[in-house]
Amino acid sequence: METLANLESFVRSAETGSFSAAARRLALTPAAVSRNVALLERNLGVRLFQRSTRKLTLTEAGERFLAEIGGNLDALQAAIATVSTGRGEPAGVLKVSMAPTFGMTYVMPLLPAFLARYPMIRPDWHFESRQVDLIAEGYDAAMGGGFDLAPGVVSRALAPAHLVAVASAAYMSGRVPPATPGDLAQLDGIVMRSSRSGRVRHRTMRDAAGVEMLARVGETITVNDPAAMREAAVLGLGVALLVVSDVLPWIERGELVRLLPHWYADAGAISIYYSTRTLLPAKTRAFVDFVVEAFERQRLAERFAGSIG
Repeated sequence: METLANLESFVRSAETGSFSAAARRLALTPAAVSRNVALLERNLGVRLFQRSTRKLTLTEAGERFLAEIGGNLDALQAAIATVSTGRGEPAGVLKVSMAPTFGMTYVMPLLPAFLARYPMIRPDWHFESRQVDLIAEGYDAAMGGGFDLAPGVVSRALAPAHLVAVASAAYMSGRVPPATPGDLAQLDGIVMRSSRSGRVRHRTMRDAAGVEMLARVGETITVNDPAAMREAAVLGLGVALLVVSDVLPWIERGELVRLLPHWYADAGAISIYYSTRTLLPAKTRAFVDFVVEAFERQRLAERFAGSIG
């Protein structure tokens, strides 16, 4: 009787054409995946892959075997996930990606209570300012905004991603506060260059009445990270347009002031992303539900709304 690990390693390697890619999806090392496939081939007495330095290619026997077990493997994984959920004991490594400021400020403080409730879960949290490929890179969940939804990935909105204009009180001292987003062009601007396009994106802001206006902030200082934008603003170097969640504690402490309090730019939603619900492991479901409950309890959706002013 073959182990599930051997079968999973074979199927994911066939789907991705690479032991390394399969390893990322399974949260294993490439050597472990290769070893599992080799054991499967030895036990079956047939070669399933033709191996080269560049890629894996299924043999004729491998193609037949994949066609026979592909759907059955998914059904078996679903059954295991169902049983695990029913036990009420979520366990295992929980690999999650989140933006550094957001994760440190709002998610990390939840960890003690989360581990107290689910002691069998082992967090493997990655604080990174990029959109990860949940399935290919083996993540259980990711948190952030603006993710492209790949096949098999779903999202659950947590709060709005509203951008507001902020600066330090010291920078604004002696300067005329802007009355409209168009006035921001008269101030020193702190902007971010996209790592994807290499461009600086300028936002359109709106007010409570629905009036819209381009906020063309001057490109006095250019960085590539929202946290760096915030720090430059705290240092009194100019005005920045940032998501409320990234600046709320600094506004509440008085280190930053919000300009144009009735204007904001809508960048969508801050969401939690995870793989298809059908095969959702108990550990991932526990994490998603815990985060949603915490956001509701702390009224973060309301606090992050730039439209409130």
